[in-house]
Amino acid sequence: MEIFNTYSPNRKILFERDLVEFLRQEQYIVEMTKTIAYEIIQKYEPIEEVKKHRQMSVEGFTRYMDSSECLVFKNECKRVYQNMNHPLCDYFISSSHNTYLISDQLMGRSDLWGYISALVKGCRCLEIDCWDGAQNEPIVYHGYTLTSKILFKTVIQVIHKYAFMTSDYPVVLSLENHCSPAQQEVMADNMQAILGDTLLSDMLDDFPDKLPSPEALRFKILVKNKKIGTLKETRERRGSDKHGQVEEFEEDVDQDDEEDATSDDVLLKDYQEKEIEAKKKKQEKEAESGRLLLFKKKTSKMKIALALSDLVIYTKAEKFKSFEHARMYQQFNENNSIGETEARKLSKLRAQEFIFHTRKFITRIYPKATRTDSSNYNPQEFWNIGCQMVALNFQTPGLPMDLQNGKFLDNGGSGYILKPQFLRDNKSNFNPHEAIKDSKPVTLTIRLISGIQLPLSNKTDTLVIIEIFGVPDDQIKQQTRVIKKNAFSPRWNETFTFIIHVPELALIRFVVESQSLIAGNEFLGQYTLPILCLNKGYRRVPLFSKAGESLEPASLFIYVWYVR
Repeated sequence: MEIFNTYSPNRKILFERDLVEFLRQEQYIVEMTKTIAYEIIQKYEPIEEVKKHRQMSVEGFTRYMDSSECLVFKNECKRVYQNMNHPLCDYFISSSHNTYLISDQLMGRSDLWGYISALVKGCRCLEIDCWDGAQNEPIVYHGYTLTSKILFKTVIQVIHKYAFMTSDYPVVLSLENHCSPAQQEVMADNMQAILGDTLLSDMLDDFPDKLPSPEALRFKILVKNKKIGTLKETRERRGSDKHGQVEEFEEDVDQDDEEDATSDDVLLKDYQEKEIEAKKKKQEKEAESGRLLLFKKKTSKMKIALALSDLVIYTKAEKFKSFEHARMYQQFNENNSIGETEARKLSKLRAQEFIFHTRKFITRIYPKATRTDSSNYNPQEFWNIGCQMVALNFQTPGLPMDLQNGKFLDNGGSGYILKPQFLRDNKSNFNPHEAIKDSKPVTLTIRLISGIQLPLSNKTDTLVIIEIFGVPDDQIKQQTRVIKKNAFSPRWNETFTFIIHVPELALIRFVVESQSLIAGNEFLGQYTLPILCLNKGYRRVPLFSKAGESLEPASLFIYVWYVR
């Protein structure tokens, strides 16, 4: 009402010229015309007589302000607007860890829903742990644990069905392959038969010696696994009778998903302390002994079937040894997987070398082995150094997944976001841990006006926290005062200012909590989005539950202004 009264000469009706002035002055619609104002009136004004005179009532104005047109997220960011013709290594890629699991890492259920929900969320890199199964059918589960098992071929069937429902851009199947050569051949046959033409099984003619772009790989599924030889050798083998051959590699037994011995010992201790009902005692003993063997024997000869190897084109899994080794020997199509502990250490001690590495090679980060509860690390620290595939446990709600979901809202939810220029340009000396030179900081002002139908009862004491995530210098948290016993329409009218040095990497998170002095504050809802996707003006912030479900009509009403 206050906004309406400011622009309405009689506080009853908003004339077309008044609406034009409001949209230009407050909503920052630069190319504002009477035609746009008229269309808004026609769409939102419920009173026919008022509409006919090209005017707007309070009811019509309220409907407009509550509409999707006044959301805080920019309409431009809702579509694919970025250049999709850069090589794959130039993008952040939405990635999941142990995608088949829908609860914990030790006794949780493996379920096809893990793949469906990840793909529906725009995830573009899925993990599949493959093991020998009965009747020559490979299975998927977390090896040497009591997690349930699903058939590999049913996983591929589900991926084929849902791969491109949300995004047209390529999907990477990150295989953690423990299968015998015979069952690897079954895996290869399954993927070829089920995925058909969507499976990338040969080099693209335009990309014989460089990574292709997301655009060039639209509607394609790529296999990430160990590979025998080079792409040229693969092409030369095609047509020859070498389908059943295998080759041996000296490689870590568990290629992607185990870290150092210290982590393994902790995991084993945690695993042994788990209470498992009596009927599972025998299974527990077998799993325990298997894991002990795995931990003690860190290397063995890994046999790769040519049939599977030849399906690996631009995403060859290569063990990370060092930045120096990568600079000298790593090929353009070789990708690395690095555990969060090692990656965190490298990001702090050798940030610029790490960034140089991620400019050339796709790098996947995965959670440490001790996260048996499927918890997640903060992905921001690895985005800050250009890591493309920052893999999270999608089934576990909380701050890390809020950041993941918020970041990949951008670029039409395609699962691919072009990295900032300073993370792609070899001449850049960007280091997230140092003072940023030549940056163009954003001064962001948020006036938090009110809340609308917040969750829980009207007697709840509510507050809002606004957090900025980005490079260390940009990390900051501010909060409102507590509004007592009013969750239906609390009014704060508080203003917060943030200076953001690297807005290209920054996310903003709005969190609503209810205050409890005894039990601690309770989470009510949140919304996260990239700073550069903020709309200026009077905007509505939709709220989502911890599980990521919409809490509509619950929202915040804010005013956004920024200058760069």
